[in-house]
Amino acid sequence: MRSYVRPALTLFSKHSSAGNRGVSYHLPVYCIHATNDLRRASPITPINLILLSLFVFLAYLRMRPAKPQTLPRAPPPTVFRTFTPPDLFPYNGLNGMPVYLAVRGRVFDVTSGRNFYGPGGPYANFAGRDASRGLACGSFDENMLTSDLDGPLDTLSDLNQEQMEALQGWEERFLEKYLVVGKLVAVGSEEAKAAQQ
Repeated sequence: MRSYVRPALTLFSKHSSAGNRGVSYHLPVYCIHATNDLRRASPITPINLILLSLFVFLAYLRMRPAKPQTLPRAPPPTVFRTFTPPDLFPYNGLNGMPVYLAVRGRVFDVTSGRNFYGPGGPYANFAGRDASRGLACGSFDENMLTSDLDGPLDTLSDLNQEQMEALQGWEERFLEKYLVVGKLVAVGSEEAKAAQQ
């Protein structure tokens, strides 16, 4: 079957009352095709352009190469060593030094808690010193520290049970939080002599 395209389209007819005579208005076929083309939506609209640019931007974010991850710089290695009170004293956080303190013969690196134990902190008296007695008694006074750095270490023998439990609690807290970097021995002891060799 053949399809037939009429060369003209009757838009409307006007008939007179005098008979079959009427007036017809016709448009050529090419006008019909032009009208249909105008009715079709154009794919280039503002919303389509916005969606396309959003898609391109998201694709770029997804496919762009990621920046290489950089690991934080590792702290310098700490070697476990033997300290005497004069050896420990410079580790008080001044002049860029780390902050160490001793509790019952163990030397802890408390540099990460510099706000507490470093210069200007509430526990600054303990930096570079044996803090055992002060922690046990809950006092930050200078008289809680051994004044003679070259003398014997504090044996803590005069502390009562409650003070020893408080000291043990502090020591456990330090063990959980800070690294043990050495042990504290008296000046002139066998261990101190062996460490100097």
